Amino acid sequence: MNDNNRPDEKTADEPVSAPEVQATPSQTNPVEAVVAPALEAGWERATLEKLAFASLNEQKATRRWKTGVRLAWLGFLIVLVWIGLHRGTAPANVTTPHTAVVEIKGEIADGADASAEFVNSALRAAFEDEGARAVVLLINSPGGSPVQAGMMNDEIRRLKAKHKKPVYAVVEETCASAAYYIAVAADQIYVDKASIVGSIGVLMDGFGFTGLMDKLGVERRLLTAGENKGFLDPFSSQSERQRGYAQAMLNQIHQQFISVVKAGRGSRLKETPEMFSGLFWSGQQAVELGLADQFGSLEFVAREVVKTEDIIDYTRRENVAERLAKRFGAALGEGAMKAALRSAPAIR
Repeated sequence: MNDNNRPDEKTADEPVSAPEVQATPSQTNPVEAVVAPALEAGWERATLEKLAFASLNEQKATRRWKTGVRLAWLGFLIVLVWIGLHRGTAPANVTTPHTAVVEIKGEIADGADASAEFVNSALRAAFEDEGARAVVLLINSPGGSPVQAGMMNDEIRRLKAKHKKPVYAVVEETCASAAYYIAVAADQIYVDKASIVGSIGVLMDGFGFTGLMDKLGVERRLLTAGENKGFLDPFSSQSERQRGYAQAMLNQIHQQFISVVKAGRGSRLKETPEMFSGLFWSGQQAVELGLADQFGSLEFVAREVVKTEDIIDYTRRENVAERLAKRFGAALGEGAMKAALRSAPAIR
């Protein structure tokens, strides 16, 4: 029999097929290779433990962050208060010779930096220091309250008599109205030739809306106990009697202002019909009229008049602690008080 006819034998030219190999589960599906061990080891418990530890770590990190932020804010607040307390106080007693300076800047009003409370406190510290050869009022103010100005004028004259130290006023930009009321307590007033000086007068300003309300058909319902209790109300009409009363009060305060100016300046004043009319003048005109003495700056007065070039500032300013106390501790009452005092006469 011919061997080529055997069915179970292959010729040399036929390709030989590779033997079949049975695939394992890990070779057919890689996911199964990863999941299978987890299933065998109890993956539920391991996953829950991991989540619990992750949650605890996150809570700890959050607490640490909040604590750090709070400590940072606390430290920042302590630094601000410390700086504010040191800025708001006058320097300790200085025995070396120097020129003491107290600034009067901005609006003269209760609660402002240029208030009798702050300025008088600074003045007392300046006069009491052994090394202060003279006190200089450095003024740049358009005016304000006649009450505050009067309290400062009185205190300056009292301290001058007690400590026997000279006082000089140095005007920068403006010394008008209540600011000039204070300046005349000084022994001499120095100005720049372009400074604004004067405005010896009194005003009480406000608005009346009664005509507008009639046109709009708005009715004002104001209840008072007392015939004249609401006569400064801008939404109520004002009678001639009430107007005359207010004018008489302003005239009286004006006369007080004039008396203070005359007492302070004395024979140096060259009075004119318009001197006490509320007009203001340049520094050059003020010197010519006797409202000021001569030209000069703070440095000039310290160097040429006091003969002590070392200048120490005694100005007391509202510090951070006081500002926070006013803002948070008296916010409710402050609004009501301002509304009540808004129509009070002011020297400006």
